[in-house]
Amino acid sequence: MIVYALRCACEHEFDQWFDNMADYDAKKAAGIACPSCGGTQVAKAIMAPRVGKAKAAAPAPMPACGPGGCGGGGGCPMMSQFG
Repeated sequence: MIVYALRCACEHEFDQWFDNMADYDAKKAAGIACPSCGGTQVAKAIMAPRVGKAKAAAPAPMPACGPGGCGGGGGCPMMSQFG
């Protein structure tokens, strides 16, 4: 599905969904009616792309404790993150 911003000869703007570009071409040839005035002289209006925000990067994984737990020599690797 694709949505196009359309404008009639009277400068009314409206959006309409189509299955694809070929569907738009076929419906335009048959006559797309403006919902405000009913005019069929309709063309695509200039549209700004709808771009979503970038996803935030995942936080870096925290180091795990060794097999002996946090008490085994050298201290806890997690504590180095806070100290």
